Amino acid sequence: MTTGTSGLTWAQLRDLKCAELEGAADGWGKASNRADAGRDRIEKQLLNGLRETQQGAAADAAVGRLRQLSRNLQYVYTECGLVRTTLNSLAHEMKAQQRALRDALEDAEALRFTVHPDGSVTYPEAGEGLIPGKPLAGGTASVGAASGILPPSGLVAPNPNTAKAQDIADRVAKAVRTAAEVDWRFARILRKLRAEEGLKVPDRTWTDAAGDAAAVRDAARGYLKSAIPLDASPAARRDWWAGLTDEQREEYLAVYPDQIGNLDGIPALVRDTANRDNLQLLIGKLEGRDGERAETQLAGLREIDRQLQAARRPGEPPMYLLGIGDEGNGRAIVSFGNPDAARNVATYVPGLNTSLDREFAEGDLKRARDTAIGARYYDPSSAAIVWLGYDAPQSPDGLHSLDVMRDERAEGGGMAFHQFMGGLSSTNENSDAHMTAIGHSYGSRTVGAATQHGGGIPGVDDIVLVGSPGVGVDRAEDLGVGKDHVFVGAAENDVVTRLPSKQQSVFGAAGWAAAGPLGARLLGDAADQGDDDLWFGRDPASRSFGARRFQVDEGPQLVSSEGLSIDAHSRYFDPNRDAVSANNIALVTAGRAGKIKAEEHR
Repeated sequence: MTTGTSGLTWAQLRDLKCAELEGAADGWGKASNRADAGRDRIEKQLLNGLRETQQGAAADAAVGRLRQLSRNLQYVYTECGLVRTTLNSLAHEMKAQQRALRDALEDAEALRFTVHPDGSVTYPEAGEGLIPGKPLAGGTASVGAASGILPPSGLVAPNPNTAKAQDIADRVAKAVRTAAEVDWRFARILRKLRAEEGLKVPDRTWTDAAGDAAAVRDAARGYLKSAIPLDASPAARRDWWAGLTDEQREEYLAVYPDQIGNLDGIPALVRDTANRDNLQLLIGKLEGRDGERAETQLAGLREIDRQLQAARRPGEPPMYLLGIGDEGNGRAIVSFGNPDAARNVATYVPGLNTSLDREFAEGDLKRARDTAIGARYYDPSSAAIVWLGYDAPQSPDGLHSLDVMRDERAEGGGMAFHQFMGGLSSTNENSDAHMTAIGHSYGSRTVGAATQHGGGIPGVDDIVLVGSPGVGVDRAEDLGVGKDHVFVGAAENDVVTRLPSKQQSVFGAAGWAAAGPLGARLLGDAADQGDDDLWFGRDPASRSFGARRFQVDEGPQLVSSEGLSIDAHSRYFDPNRDAVSANNIALVTAGRAGKIKAEEHR
């Protein structure tokens, strides 16, 4: 087939062997799979074996070289997969035009018309003239000509074959023209799928790969993307994935890692594989952009990548990347332990000022890691997840924000969290899985919002609320798990757990935000008249709310000789700074809530 639009004929389109394109695609697919297998062997065998048996500078250098080789193979896997899908997409679109051409040719044959090499169609005489009473003469319908039907004069009727022949000629021409455009479009894409020479894959190469992936995704949208069940339930998505062939799964992972990796209901191991590839593409994409937002997200992505590549310390669970993206303030979902295999799974939702940045990658990931390690002490079949699947309120001044006072972000995040937990519930392999939702700060409001959809959060047995400004309901029993399965930690010096309610605040929301953290605490103390109300409803730590309050450290005072501090709000998960709180959270996560240390209600 000619690469260009002018040389293609309908005979060439008819005789095109799309199976040869698909065969070539299979060859690129095998190359992609071999690269993936090599990368997998490096990560799971060679690196682990080297770390366990060798130490010193030489071993460190060998690890570095293996890491580089693994990165190179990941790039080979991605690019070869893109070539495969490009060829399969080309074959898919060409087959569609062949079918259109075949239908037109079959219609011509049935009518005894003749289709000429130039696409014109000759038709025989037919009908009957009104004056002479003889059949009307045949003719030839030209490609691109007018319909050929003259308005009847009252004396002469048109040949009924004229319109039929013109329709066939137009259909043949359209199939050839569309096929030529497809040919040229895919030829441009294939020319761009070229790697730089050399044995290294620098960041700029991943930037090019990100562009390559975007081009192939656009070209393959009719071939692959349209079949992704984006609007289906998590259970339906799980079944869709299970019903695909190995070859189909490989193509989706190569071309749409962003879609598959972030699709609730897809198994965790698959999401992790897709998101590790998408992580590199996102890094390459942001490398080519300027601006503070790109730099901030890039720092977060690089830190997550560093942790994924780092050696695990003894007793530390493996990491799984269940979601990653650059939309909004960024998205990241990281699990410590396999959430599909673990019997106990906790998912932590962070709050105010959380975004995809280095602080999140270092601090919030550590909270999930500490929770997983603590829970595995009581039950090795435990995993903990940090879920940044929404845009949490942002404020450069900590609590000095009006966003944190509003419900909109929590409501939107609650729907997304509900969907995510539905996915976890559908893919977990245990019939008696125990799941816990943990909300910190504004994240507790998001968890509360999630409970109000569809009869509660799917699969969740226990809810933990720490540093909460309220959850949007006034009773623990309204969270869908029973009040004895709602657990609350509220440090005495945590200013967020004392935010005045909308009714209590004499200044209103704007006045409270203008007051700043210190003013908020003083205002909260002054306005609290003992009715247990916080900004988002009843105080979860109050007796009237009805949850089980557990012991936490009181935390540093808001104002001390060292200045102003809201550190009491951020210590709940840290076994070094608040061991009793971290242990209580771990006990609930591991299904050992009967052993928590209780605290008196406010």
